[in-house]
Amino acid sequence: MFTESEKWVNLEDIALHLSVSKDTIRAWIKKGTIPYTRAGKQYKFKISEVDEYLRKGKLADDRYTDV
Repeated sequence: MFTESEKWVNLEDIALHLSVSKDTIRAWIKKGTIPYTRAGKQYKFKISEVDEYLRKGKLADDRYTDV
């Protein structure tokens, strides 16, 4: 049975989804507070995983938000 899997999005897409800058996403990556994977030199994200982190409050750090 075929089930459609969630697509990976890039850094720009996840920044738009969260309404933050790309620099904020990079800071979260460096700090290890956002789930991601690497595909070569690119960062890839699953929106559902990032949303779950957000719901759990794991991205709540005022020093790195610009909203």
